[in-house]
Amino acid sequence: MKTSIATVSLSGDLRDKLDAIAKAGFDGVEIFENDFLVFDESPRQVGRMVRDHGLEITLFQPFRDFEGMPEPLRSRTFDRAERKFDLMQELGTDLVLVCSNVSSAALGGIDRAAADFHELGERAARRALRVGYEALAWGRHIHDHRDAWEIVRRADHPNVGLILDSFHTLSRRIDVNSIRSIPKEKIFIIQLADAPLIDMDLLYWSRHFRNMPGEGDLPVFDFMAAVAATGYDGYLSLEIFNDQFRGGSPSAIAVDGRRSLIYLGDQVKRALPESAIGVPEMPQRSAVEGVAFIEFAVDASEATGLVALVETLGFRKTAKHKTKEVAVFKQGDVRLVVNTDERGFAGSSYLVHGTSAYAMGLKVDDAQAALARAVALGAEPFQQPLDPGEIEMPAVRGVGGGIVYFLDDRSALADIWAVEFDPVDSAEAQRPAGLVAVDHLAQTMNYDELLTWLLFYTSIFEAEKTPVVDIIDPSGVVRSQVVENGQGTLRITMNGAENRNTLAGRFIAETFGSGIQHIAFRTDDIFATAEALKRNGFVSLAISPNYYDDLEARFGLDATLCERLRRNNILYDRDEAGEYFQLYSPTYGEGFFFEIVERRGYKGYGAANAIFRIAALRKHLRPQGMPAI
Repeated sequence: MKTSIATVSLSGDLRDKLDAIAKAGFDGVEIFENDFLVFDESPRQVGRMVRDHGLEITLFQPFRDFEGMPEPLRSRTFDRAERKFDLMQELGTDLVLVCSNVSSAALGGIDRAAADFHELGERAARRALRVGYEALAWGRHIHDHRDAWEIVRRADHPNVGLILDSFHTLSRRIDVNSIRSIPKEKIFIIQLADAPLIDMDLLYWSRHFRNMPGEGDLPVFDFMAAVAATGYDGYLSLEIFNDQFRGGSPSAIAVDGRRSLIYLGDQVKRALPESAIGVPEMPQRSAVEGVAFIEFAVDASEATGLVALVETLGFRKTAKHKTKEVAVFKQGDVRLVVNTDERGFAGSSYLVHGTSAYAMGLKVDDAQAALARAVALGAEPFQQPLDPGEIEMPAVRGVGGGIVYFLDDRSALADIWAVEFDPVDSAEAQRPAGLVAVDHLAQTMNYDELLTWLLFYTSIFEAEKTPVVDIIDPSGVVRSQVVENGQGTLRITMNGAENRNTLAGRFIAETFGSGIQHIAFRTDDIFATAEALKRNGFVSLAISPNYYDDLEARFGLDATLCERLRRNNILYDRDEAGEYFQLYSPTYGEGFFFEIVERRGYKGYGAANAIFRIAALRKHLRPQGMPAI
C-alpha cells in the first residue's frame, strides 16, 4: 500500500512538513498550492527537496473553477491550466486535481463539462500529464462523485480520470456502493478524511473539522471497502483540514496520519482478503483480558504517604523485587506496583513528573503479537537493561511518555511475579475492602493529544471509542472520550484539557505532562466497601450535602438509600441499563486520586457527577507553586 498526505494537513513551512512526512514513513506527498506559493525556493528546487526526502509528489492541487465557464472566462481557464502544467513539470509531478466549479458564473450541463475536460486532457497528454476531477460537496453544479464520474466517462480521454475523496462522498451521505462499478484505471487517486458528525455548513465543516480515518464518525471503512472492490491499488492519501492539526506538532500529526492509513488498510484487507490493498503484515488487534498492574514511580521519601493511602484502601504488601526497590500491593485481581528504585526509567520519570502512575500492564492474548502490531502501527517500542534473572516484558511508550506493558499466559511472562519477586509475609494491618478489579483508568492530556491516543488504543486493541462528552469544571470544559471493549476488561477514559485552570489542566501543568490521573477500582458492594474503608482509616472525599437533596428529588430515591449515600459520600447515577455508585479519595500529590465504583448493569462513567466531584476535589488541592508533601 502506497501512502501519501497533503501538505495542508500539517503545520509549519514546506520544509518542516516534508521532514515530518518523510520521517513518518509516507511514500508520497500532495503539494497544496498555497504551501508552495509562500515558500521561497523555485519549483525545481522544491521538487528536488521532495525527492531528496525519498518522497514522490503524488498530486498538485487544487485547480479551481474550470469546467462549464462561458467565454471569455473559458479561454482564460485554459490559459491558467497551461501555467499550472508548466509548474507541475518543473516540480516533477504528473497529476493535478481539478475540483468541481463553485463559481456563480459556471454553466451547468454534463456534456459541456465533458467537452471541457476532453480538451484539457488533450493539452495534458501533450505534456504526459494527467488530470483528476473531484466533486466538491459544495460544488455549484457538480457535488456528487456519480456526476463527476459521468463527466469523466463522457470526456473519454485516457489522461482524464476521477479523484474520490471520502469526506465529499460521506458528508452528503451518497451511496458508496456506486463506486464499485467505476473502472479502477479511471480512479487516479483516493483522498481520505474522517470527521465528527456535526450539523453545519458543509464547507465550514470540511475546512475546520476533518480528522484522520478512525478519529471521527464517518463510515470511512465502507467507503474504502467500495474502493477496494474496484481493484484499486494506487495511493491512499490524506487531505485533512483541521484547525487543531494546523497548530500542532507536524511530526505527531504525520505519525497519526500514517497510523490511520495502515489501520484502515488492515481493516479492509481482513474483511476483503482478495482486494489489491496491500498492507504491512501484522497480527490482528489484541484482545485485552484485563489490567494486570499499575506502576507508580515515587521517591523513597514520598513512598510512605502513598503506601499509607494504598493500605487504607485495603491493599496488602505481598511481594518485593529480588534486585530492585520495587514492592507489590495486592487486593482481589488488582496489583499496584510501587517503584522507588533510582535506576532505570522509573527513576527518570520521577525526576521529571514527580510521583505518578507512569506505567500500566495490560494482560492480552499474546504479548509479542501485541507488541508487533503496535510497532507496525508506529508505536515506539520501549526497552531498558535487565538485571540477571529478569524477564523482558514487551512494551511501548504511551500517553505522556509513560509505558504500556504487555503480559500474557502463553509465555514466561505468566510466571513473572514468582520469578522476579519474593513473597512478603506482612501482617495485615488493614483488612481488604472488597476491591476486586480495576474498573477503568483515567488519563488526562492536552486536548490536542486526545485524537492521537484514541487512535493509538483503538488501532492496537480490540476496543472502540465512545462519543465525546463535555465534562463541566467550574473553571472550564474538559472534553472526554472513552476507549472500551465489550467485555469491560479494558476501559480508559481520556480527558482532554484546553486550559490549565481546570482540574485536568492543573494536573498536566503540575506533573509536566499527560498521564494517568485516577484509577477506579470495582467492588461488588459499595456500602460494605465504604464501611471497611472507614475501619482502615480511609477518609473519603466529602461531597456537598446539597447534592443529596437534589439527588433524592431527581431520581425519586428512597430516603433511606439517599441517607446511606450521604453518610458515605457516595455519588449515584442511573442509565437505561442500571445503577452506578462512586466513592472517591481526596487528591494525592499533584492532583492524582482513587475512585471506587459499583456497577449494577450501568454502562457509563458517571459524567453527570463530574462537576460535583471536581468541586470537592479542588478543595483538597495545595496552592500552586507550593512544594509537595
